[in-house]
Amino acid sequence: MIFSLIIPVYNRPDEVDELLESLTKSDYNEAFEIVLVEDGSSIPCKDVVMNYQGKLNISYYFKENSGPGDSRNFGMQKARGDYFIIFDSDCIIPPNYLTEVRKELNTQYVDCFGGPDKALASFSNIQKAINFAMTSFLTTGGIRGGSEKITKFQPRSFNMGISKKAFEASKGFGNIHPGEDPDLSIRLWNLGFETRLFPDAFVYHKRRIDWEKFSVQVHKFGIARPILNSWYPEHNKLTFFFPTVFIVGLLIAFLLLIFNFDIFLQLYFVYFVIIFLTASIQNKSIKIGYLSVIAVWKQFYGYGTGFLESFVKIILLKKKPQEAFPRMFFKV
Repeated sequence: MIFSLIIPVYNRPDEVDELLESLTKSDYNEAFEIVLVEDGSSIPCKDVVMNYQGKLNISYYFKENSGPGDSRNFGMQKARGDYFIIFDSDCIIPPNYLTEVRKELNTQYVDCFGGPDKALASFSNIQKAINFAMTSFLTTGGIRGGSEKITKFQPRSFNMGISKKAFEASKGFGNIHPGEDPDLSIRLWNLGFETRLFPDAFVYHKRRIDWEKFSVQVHKFGIARPILNSWYPEHNKLTFFFPTVFIVGLLIAFLLLIFNFDIFLQLYFVYFVIIFLTASIQNKSIKIGYLSVIAVWKQFYGYGTGFLESFVKIILLKKKPQEAFPRMFFKV
């Protein structure tokens, strides 16, 4: 089994440098290749890649901008391996990552897997807070943080593997973004392929975003879900509505104060106290606990409002996704 690591990048040479440097420390004792796809960047990373020639087996391609999904497909078409592993450019890879993946595939082979993400001690406090919001069982159910309770796991493309056979059968990622990774997972299921979480194959996901970018990102996540539900209604779940219910419920809780009824507002207060305490203990920092409360609020508000907007337009008004949300689709 030969691994091909597929890395799309857009204007992030510094990230690529950190990622490639981490791969030079891999303890994997078999050959692997790296296929780096520059997605129409105005700040290319070719010079960075050249610094690692001789240290790593790297192929570098520059193409017109068409989005991360199409760039991953482009990389897999160029790759020579028979199993593709996809990273985002803002990931740092632990030395034992490929060894863990190989061990999992030898133990219980699947044609598509996903791994969790973690935060390094060197990450900023905001990065650690966002990582908590995105991975905690208290927020996402732990689906990005390594929960082993997920029976039908949907890999995320920042840390994802797919066999050449599954890629060729599915034609890879679609042109929606974000949402291209669950879309691919569902299409793979419909083709008869299995997906699985590899809990020990984690990456350090640096997420170089500020509060504003994070809010925009999770808002788009919320928009994507009703679109996917309209395409694959058999995979719709009540839990997808939770962030919207959370936001609407909080508004109702405040309105009920008019009638001196505050029990629901107290429940919200208790929830955020639990978030604060858990994040503080987990990160050994009260400041990160406080920032995690902000991150969770932005996560729920952004996703919840995005989901509600998309639900009304796509599910209730029956608008075509490409017309209702053209910014969610790349032209390829």
